[in-house]
Amino acid sequence: MSDATAKKEERRKFQAIRGTRDLLPPETELWNRVEQTAHEVFSTYNFGEIRLPILEPTDLFARSIGSETDVVSKEMFSFEDHDHVDLARIRSGLLVWNLEVTQTGGVLLFPTFEDVLSFSRNVVVFADAFEALWQRGDIPRTPNNDDSRRRLSALVGEIKTKVEEFGRLRPTGMRGAKEAQLEQEMLNDLLKQLEPLVGLVHHALQTIELGNEVTLRPEATASVCRAYIEHNMQQLPQPVKLYYIGPMFRRERPQKGRYRQFYQIGAEVLDHVRPAEKVSSEADALLRKDAVIDAEVIEMLMTFFEKCGLTGTTLYINSIGHNGPDCRRAYMGTLYNALLKIKDRLGPDSQRRIDTNPLRVLDSKVEREQPYIETLPHISDHLCHDCRTHYAEVKRQLQVRGVLYQENWRLVRGLDYYMRTTFEITAPGLGSQNAVCGGGRYDGLVELLGGPPTKGIGFAIGEDRLILSLQESGKGQVQQGRDVYIAWMGERAYAAAIRAAKDLRNAGFSVELPPVEQKFGKALSQADKLGAKYALILGDNEVSEALWTLKTLSTGEQQKLPEPDLIEFLRQQKSVSS
Repeated sequence: MSDATAKKEERRKFQAIRGTRDLLPPETELWNRVEQTAHEVFSTYNFGEIRLPILEPTDLFARSIGSETDVVSKEMFSFEDHDHVDLARIRSGLLVWNLEVTQTGGVLLFPTFEDVLSFSRNVVVFADAFEALWQRGDIPRTPNNDDSRRRLSALVGEIKTKVEEFGRLRPTGMRGAKEAQLEQEMLNDLLKQLEPLVGLVHHALQTIELGNEVTLRPEATASVCRAYIEHNMQQLPQPVKLYYIGPMFRRERPQKGRYRQFYQIGAEVLDHVRPAEKVSSEADALLRKDAVIDAEVIEMLMTFFEKCGLTGTTLYINSIGHNGPDCRRAYMGTLYNALLKIKDRLGPDSQRRIDTNPLRVLDSKVEREQPYIETLPHISDHLCHDCRTHYAEVKRQLQVRGVLYQENWRLVRGLDYYMRTTFEITAPGLGSQNAVCGGGRYDGLVELLGGPPTKGIGFAIGEDRLILSLQESGKGQVQQGRDVYIAWMGERAYAAAIRAAKDLRNAGFSVELPPVEQKFGKALSQADKLGAKYALILGDNEVSEALWTLKTLSTGEQQKLPEPDLIEFLRQQKSVSS
């Protein structure tokens, strides 16, 4: 590789990680506009902003989303949070050690006794260090760690005994072919004895937690619920209305509008259920209260999209009932039996979901499955009285608010704590995967996470996809350039330029003040490149006469203004243009 090529490769070395990207001006102006709209709209509905940690305990998401889901099992960025770097390095080395014959450069490499001895010593070092940390309380004292250290201690004893016995019995002194063959036979026997023990050591090492496992949050609903519990928000006036804006992380295949670091705007309403409400005879009144909250959340969401300038949206709603024997549970049995009848016509993913989570089959986007899925029973025909009443009231409340919607019986959620209202908003410009927002009611989640009985409903907007839809529909234009470029010439004018820049900025105008003096032609050329609307020209004459020259760059029109009149003139022009 030539020096020039090497230097070129060096320059290319650092790039954004796959699935992430930089957001740059002027596009960030659109992001700021969308987020500012969220602040303004949500505050009018009495929602307060919550700022959540990006890192959360892994178990929070395992419990809320489900440890068997793709998000938790495949897509989360998780790691152990600890300072035991050397111990972790030993563990990594032990986990890759095996008894298999390897091949390098066409040469077969068999494990030697020295390899076994090194493995044995490292296992002992790890087990002793782990035990010392356990006794000092420097690692998580969990039942899982306690069980793992006990198993590891027993395995270390067995391995040491077998290795030491081999060391005593192996041939010593003069070594010929006969002694070498005998030692190899003994080594092969030792390796056979160690093979199951090494597998058990690997399993124990994999289950050991050197520190608490933490995760870059893949979503924020669980984090909001954790905060609600941690800060005893059930003691506040109910319901508690919170919204958030920020990055989430999932290790999924990047595609249009989907990234591994992506951004969400979301809101949650949490309402503590007091004991009196559980036994209240006014069940219909409570159902109506929940329906009103659901409808208002959806109304707020649609108002936000309207204020953002997003057109062509469609709101889909459904009710998935509740997890009771006379409601969703009964429907699940009916759905399961219906799915078995068409199982052979479904793809492998849908076939797997029949046994793991039948509702998720309704989510299928596989084209050839659609005619068969459309024949399946509808959950709306199996809702209990309370869920039917609630759903009817949600629809009525949306109509009262003038919110247009379409019912979609296939709009479901796969986790038990989700119930009743589910909704989704689609937007143009996003291809077949056109959902820009999803939400629903989750009355069981706070309790699942160890909190008090609490009703909840919320939504999450994919901000990346919202921005993309705005851009695709031509509604993503942002104002570029500066309001004023100050072209100054001479030391006397520089002091006036600094004063002018400060006054203009305090008045809310964006100003570019070049750090060095420029010739008139070059200054105007630079102002044009930066997209400035006006050039404020300050030279000795302007300072002496106390009349400043303002040039409108789009028309070339030029006029002189007294310093006190400049800001008022620009305000009037800005008002006219807006």
